[in-house]
Amino acid sequence: MEEFWNNRYAEKDFAYGTEPNNFLKDELGKIPAGNILFVCEGEGRNAVFAAKKNWRVEAFDLSEEGKRKASLLAKQNNVSINYQIANASTIEYPENSFHVVALIYAHFPETIRKSVHEKIVRWLKPGGLVVLEAFNPNQLNNTSGGPKDLSMLYTKEIMADDFKELIIQQLNTETIELNEGKYHTGKAEIIRFIGKKLNK
Repeated sequence: MEEFWNNRYAEKDFAYGTEPNNFLKDELGKIPAGNILFVCEGEGRNAVFAAKKNWRVEAFDLSEEGKRKASLLAKQNNVSINYQIANASTIEYPENSFHVVALIYAHFPETIRKSVHEKIVRWLKPGGLVVLEAFNPNQLNNTSGGPKDLSMLYTKEIMADDFKELIIQQLNTETIELNEGKYHTGKAEIIRFIGKKLNK
């Protein structure tokens, strides 16, 4: 997968544009800035947006080219993000580290998905949020991006089970028009999830 993403991100243009995901943008506008983690962040569009809004940003991705583009975008916007090259299945952060963990089109193989999502819950501070937008199985009929492997697309049932320790604040599927760069354009079938970690 590293080779696939490095090749995509090596292109001159930003594969998914430089503007943040609309759902993420709206949700971050509702809560005070704190510590945020971006999972599989690619070229940094969402991380840079958050940094501009005074969030303390951690991010990771397995692509060296993704990090290079993210660093470039951060420099252009005069912000700082802490971006690591890492695999979601092996990276670790301390428990109770983040006010928000954002997964924007971070699709994982079925073999690791549940364990990655469980780690994310541990990384959240009590009262912290998971903010997720991804493709649902109906996306297979569209040409606007996403995995072509059904097992890597997310349903409400998968989200509710993977994040069963969280209080579900939003969980719905939608049909939208994506306009996020060259590889996310057109009609899309998505799932949106917000879950809150219990205060203990």
